Amino acid sequence: MKLIIQIPCLNEANTLEVALNDLPKHIDGIDEIEYLIINDGSTDNTVEVAKNWGVNYVVNFVNNKGLARGFIAGLDACIRNGADIIVNTDADNQYRGADIEKLIQPILKGKAEIVIGERPIDDTDDFSPLKKKLQHLGSFVVRKASATDIPDAPSGFRAFTREAAMRLNVINNYTYTLETIVQAGRNQMAITSVPISTNPELRKSRLFHSMGGYIKKSVLTIIRAFMMYKPLVFFTVVGAVPFLIGVALMVRFLIFFFNGAGMGHIQSLVFASTLMMIGFMTFIMGLQADIMAANRKLLEDIQFRLRRMEFGEKTDESK
Repeated sequence: MKLIIQIPCLNEANTLEVALNDLPKHIDGIDEIEYLIINDGSTDNTVEVAKNWGVNYVVNFVNNKGLARGFIAGLDACIRNGADIIVNTDADNQYRGADIEKLIQPILKGKAEIVIGERPIDDTDDFSPLKKKLQHLGSFVVRKASATDIPDAPSGFRAFTREAAMRLNVINNYTYTLETIVQAGRNQMAITSVPISTNPELRKSRLFHSMGGYIKKSVLTIIRAFMMYKPLVFFTVVGAVPFLIGVALMVRFLIFFFNGAGMGHIQSLVFASTLMMIGFMTFIMGLQADIMAANRKLLEDIQFRLRRMEFGEKTDESK
């Protein structure tokens, strides 16, 4: 059983060695542990620090590609190098290396394909009260969109089986955390969470520069993921709003019409008809998107089979 721990890095020379030193060297049930960093266009000596420490693999981007692209590139490299289990953690030492053993236990016991580390958000002093509320709100929305019970959706401390990693696709360029949960939930992958601890903050988060920007990007990510995996539901709900308003206006017009005052409310008839048409056309868009989603599922299955052919037939069931 081989575990590869991957760490996305962007100018992490000051904190990377601290994070690497905290990683486990041995875990019961694991025969081999290796380490990989994703250098996402760093301009400092991040790669030199990693190599001097002794990481096994370095995935290099010449320029910054973003957290999501780096995450997927790391998964591909881990799979290519024979990982049975992949753990993703941060270079700022936010997550405790000792918790990796706890993180992978549901996988070792055959109870999960993906495991998310649940941070003690309310007890984290580095989080402002507003950020804590937003973290809970975001996780609640992701739970509804993904049909899962993951309490800490933005957590980047995660473990994946080899097969789960081969099935993941990330379209969003902002972050992988929310979209992968929605994808896993909607594709009925076995996903769970375990409580973990966190270390004191060594540096400020680079994922967002303002709370408003974080909210905006997170909302757009969730909406986009929901549109991709539940398009008919999404467009039906969106289309129902103008359609029902149009129906109400149409009923209002008919009341006036049968009372002999219809000629003075022709504009209501036109407006009602327009809204009902918009709602109906939105529903038709949902049907078309639902067909596209079915084709996407077929393409994902084809991609998974191609990855298995490319990376070998090593699967979770064979262990």
